[in-house]
Formats: sequence, C-alpha cells, structure tokens
Amino acid sequence: MAQDETPQDLMHYEAMAQDALRGVVRSALRRAAEPDGLPAAHHFYITFKTEAPGVSAPPDLLGKYPDEMTIVLQHQYKDLAPGETFFTVTLKFGGQPRRLSVPYAAVTRFYDPSVQFLLQFETAPIEEETAEEVTPLPAPKPTKAKKSLVKAVDSEDDTPKVVSLDQFRKK
Repeated sequence: MAQDETPQDLMHYEAMAQDALRGVVRSALRRAAEPDGLPAAHHFYITFKTEAPGVSAPPDLLGKYPDEMTIVLQHQYKDLAPGETFFTVTLKFGGQPRRLSVPYAAVTRFYDPSVQFLLQFETAPIEEETAEEVTPLPAPKPTKAKKSLVKAVDSEDDTPKVVSLDQFRKK
C-alpha cells in the first residue's frame, strides 16, 4: 500500500522552535536585569498581546492598548525581573511608574535596533494552561535606578499610538 498521507508532526517542532526562541528573549532580559544593565547601545523593543492570559498591567493602560503594546527597555526601567515563564518591569507612562507583568508566550516581537536583531513570533492563541502557570512575582526590593530614558508607546494624550517596526526589518 502506498502512503498518500502527509506526515503529521507529532513532535510539534514549530512550537518547540518558538519556545526556544522565546528563551533568547528571556536570556536577553536576564542580562539587562544584571546590575550593570544593558551593555553599550543595546536596547529592546518588546511587543506583546495585551489580551493574552497572564498579562498584568493597570486597567487604564490596558484600555489604551486593547490588542498590542510595544515597550522599549533602554535606560529608565526599574525592577526588571525575568522569570521562567514571564517577566515583570516598572516603566513610566505619562510620568507615572506602572508595573507590567508579561508572559513570554504573549510576546509577538523582540527587536534590538542597535544590532538589527529581530525575532517575530507566531500569534497563535495562548493555551489556558499557560495562564495558570503565570503567577506574578512580588516587586523586588528597590534598587538603584538605571540612568536612561524609557521610551514607551505612550503620550500625554489619550489616543493610542502605533509603532511600526517595518523600518527596522532587514529587507
């Protein structure tokens, strides 16, 4: 008998590859959380789905960005705590410090423009069990703030802003 069936990927290689690449994001954030902060000109644009299970942020902030939000970690971020399944960070929005908790599974893009490094992730729905695994950590003890400028996709007015990363992609 001839096998006309298309082989089925029972190993789920695509999901494993996505998970491995999210490990790059986790490792980069761990380096950024070290006492010396980000080396040289490195900084990160991190885009994530705000409606994904496990995403935690002030409701007014999530209301401004009902689908996706892009944050930039450059100089003025505090209490960056990269865990195994999610990271937390405090950034300023409209001059006010706001704590965000983001599962790595919610991240759709990670970009370091200083070296033109871009990872783009599939936006497949996040399974419910991922949401159960994500438990925000308590805020770390205050540490010396990094000297820098936090750039978040935010402004003084209430209109949502969209940042296109197309200009940074290699062509």
